[in-house]
Amino acid sequence: MQTVQLFVTCLVDSLFPEVGQATVDVLRRAGARLAFPQAQTCCGQPAYNAGFRDQATSMARTTIEVLESAPGDVVIPSGSCAEMVRHGYLELFAEDPIWLPRARTVAERTFELSEYLVDRLGVVDLGARFGGRLAYHPSCHLLRGLGVDRQPLALLQAIGGAEVERLEAECCGFGGVFSVLHPEISGEMLQRKLEAIRRREADAVVGCDVSCLMQIEAGLRRSGSTVRSAHLAQVLAGRGTGLR
Repeated sequence: MQTVQLFVTCLVDSLFPEVGQATVDVLRRAGARLAFPQAQTCCGQPAYNAGFRDQATSMARTTIEVLESAPGDVVIPSGSCAEMVRHGYLELFAEDPIWLPRARTVAERTFELSEYLVDRLGVVDLGARFGGRLAYHPSCHLLRGLGVDRQPLALLQAIGGAEVERLEAECCGFGGVFSVLHPEISGEMLQRKLEAIRRREADAVVGCDVSCLMQIEAGLRRSGSTVRSAHLAQVLAGRGTGLR
């Protein structure tokens, strides 16, 4: 099997390293060999979403150069970052005859974690166990940008002892800079998500993007809930639930 390049994302690297460690565990358990390009940095999505195209383009070029330096599939434990590489880069370089082919080549070998496990490796059951009810949050970029929905559900449903409930496909209200620029709207959206979690009587909320999980976890803690959130990789690796 060819070596997989892990693009760990800046949020995981800076705030949630336990998710990165769980991702490594899961990929190795699935039989993948891993490489971690040391020069990787932000994919540029926050700048792109905020309208700072020059800065986003600069970060995209750096990411392309880093990922071009070695062969093999690129795996990202984030739907939003994977969507940026797969689609955002093609939009950024749409009028650039030099960088567009390079962006397309990297995009074609880039996969979100659950997508890679299920569609590329054909792995569903990783031997994980969880005694309780898991509420799955389908994040916006993962679901609408990449069309990934059945893959994380298949992985969760293969977990021994777990009862899996899929939450409604509604935004949690984070949206990167959206939550900063529109805090009142963001807060109302979060309350709707928290109410959906309460209705499911979930023991934990699972998602594929730590950005969404960070928003949900904060809301759960402020409300005094004992429900915790966890990245899919944490549950599959048997590392428990709860972001730091």
